[in-house]
Amino acid sequence: MQALEWLKEGRFVSGTPHSAAIGMEMVDVSPGRGVLKLAWREDLVGDAATGVLAGGVVTALLDHVCGLAVVAALTDRAQPATIDLRIDYLRPAEPRRDLYASAECYRLTRSVAFVRASAYEADAGHPVAIAQGAFILNREGDAP
Repeated sequence: MQALEWLKEGRFVSGTPHSAAIGMEMVDVSPGRGVLKLAWREDLVGDAATGVLAGGVVTALLDHVCGLAVVAALTDRAQPATIDLRIDYLRPAEPRRDLYASAECYRLTRSVAFVRASAYEADAGHPVAIAQGAFILNREGDAP
């Protein structure tokens, strides 16, 4: 599976300008699943008084890990694009802590992929936010 090998090299993260700019790192990828890490940085903080990461940074991390899980689920070449992403923020991220995000592509059709994800510090059972998304699959040769 060539796509999975490409993903394991971290190119899905390093080759995407926004994910590289905010410092996302590949932690793990397997068929239909992915985990990313975002190291805490002061320039990513949303509230200087608390040191908590900005909500938009959490959103970007969740969206990207969902896309990673979709690509990891594919057996052919396609570019996923977000068509719907619902995020429930359950609590603020802990100040000055790295954030992880994991996602699972649980259903794949010819044209749409469905994904669940969560963002957390060290304990996946205590999430900062959870997400549910749908991604359109743009394949080469498909009509626009």
